[in-house]
Amino acid sequence: MAGKAPYYLTTPIYYVNDVPHIGHAYTTLACDVLARFKRLDGWDVKFLTGTDEHGQKVEKSARAAGIEPQAFADRVSRNFSDLPAVMKFTNDDFIRTTEPRHHHACHALWQALQANGHIYLGSYSGWYAVRDEAFYGEDELRDGPGGKKIAPTGADCEWVEEPSYFFRLSAWQQPLLDFYQANPDFILPPGKRNEVVAFVRGGLRDLSISRTTFDWGIRVPGDERHIMYVWLDALANYITAVGYPDTGAETPYARYWPADLHMVGKDILRFHAVYWPAFLMAAGLAPPRRVFAHGWWTIEGQKMSKSLGNVIAPETLVASYGLDATRYFLMREVPFGNDGDFSHRAMVNRINGDLANDYGNLVQRVLSMIGKNCGAAVPQPGPLVEADQGLLGAAYALLDIARTELAGQAFHRMLDAFWAVIGAGNRYVDEQAPWALRKTDPARMATVLYVLAETIRQLGILTQPVMPDASARILDQLAVAEGDRGFDRLGPDHALVAGTPLPAPRGVFPRYVDESPGR
Repeated sequence: MAGKAPYYLTTPIYYVNDVPHIGHAYTTLACDVLARFKRLDGWDVKFLTGTDEHGQKVEKSARAAGIEPQAFADRVSRNFSDLPAVMKFTNDDFIRTTEPRHHHACHALWQALQANGHIYLGSYSGWYAVRDEAFYGEDELRDGPGGKKIAPTGADCEWVEEPSYFFRLSAWQQPLLDFYQANPDFILPPGKRNEVVAFVRGGLRDLSISRTTFDWGIRVPGDERHIMYVWLDALANYITAVGYPDTGAETPYARYWPADLHMVGKDILRFHAVYWPAFLMAAGLAPPRRVFAHGWWTIEGQKMSKSLGNVIAPETLVASYGLDATRYFLMREVPFGNDGDFSHRAMVNRINGDLANDYGNLVQRVLSMIGKNCGAAVPQPGPLVEADQGLLGAAYALLDIARTELAGQAFHRMLDAFWAVIGAGNRYVDEQAPWALRKTDPARMATVLYVLAETIRQLGILTQPVMPDASARILDQLAVAEGDRGFDRLGPDHALVAGTPLPAPRGVFPRYVDESPGR
């Protein structure tokens, strides 16, 4: 990859106590769109996902299933490692925290923290939520039924007393605040950054980073009575995957670390934006460049839960609506970073409105007119008038707009810009009326259809990260070679060549016909 700038992005590693749902797919999809975009734009991308397989919660789930924790982790991890094939994710690595490489990295990180004087042995007594694998202060809890203590996430907490190693998190309050100030875009969206800064300003307590009351985890080096706190274990996956502790020159670590982006759900932001940079700085390692916390999805206005029976599996979405429509909907429906609601009606509206009526209609009618009136070949353009230049100029400007929007993970705004050009293209067709020009001015008709075909070429290349299959079909119909689909081929210097034979056009975005009873 010599000559290409590196870009390293990660999903959180998913906990193996359930099967993948729409929330898991959403996080990984956002990373996949960004990874595909960066590769097309000439970057050397490393895209990581994987599974978090240790901790008390996994041990309890395995016991309930009547099998050993490793067998349980193997079974559930497979559900997540199969997800890329369902959603066409292009991750370069899939890490499991039960792998030997990860144990090696965790031991090295622990030893670095210990050598630097940031770990000490003490005794822990406090509230712990097994579901969250997180400790909570008394002031963060509320009273629940039967005298239970409830975490802010809704998880039940239990009182824990046991010997524990502690990380001197309290010593990192000011260094973290200084780091946030020096790196204002380290946490996005801005509202989430404000939450984290307020939390750290409120004071940090030293963090218990080992447990002795269960066995399923990575043993503390030098004291095997203790299991590493599952979040210290889990967070270390990001450096495991780039070869830590081998940090020398010409290593993957030297090339890819610090990570450019950790994409996470908002519920695990504190671990990534407070604990993780503190661990890294304490070990003498660089923090990641950004943590982005996106929102949660509800289903038809209700919180997603197994008890309500409304958990949606990614394969169900793809089977019902198609791969490209599913990917498009999730990236377009809500501003990225906000909470969103999935509904059947909203999905159908996006399919039939944005995809079939807007993008699909533009492609289909333009290519059909070229097939009928231009000898099934790219037409020969004549002199361009202001309207032609305006549409082409807007299409050629899209790459810079997309780069700007994705620099802040604003996937929805990137797609808004694409659809603005699609809308302009459809209006241009209506205004220029090439069907009428066919009789009155065939040369002008050819120019209009060429401008439209070239606009569609730009769109076909740019929409590849979001809708890979549909975009490929569009580019196939424009006879754009596989090697000419990178972003370096955008713009007028690589425009369509007049006379290039084109295949028979076929529809790309079919309308969704809802035959479900009651809908």
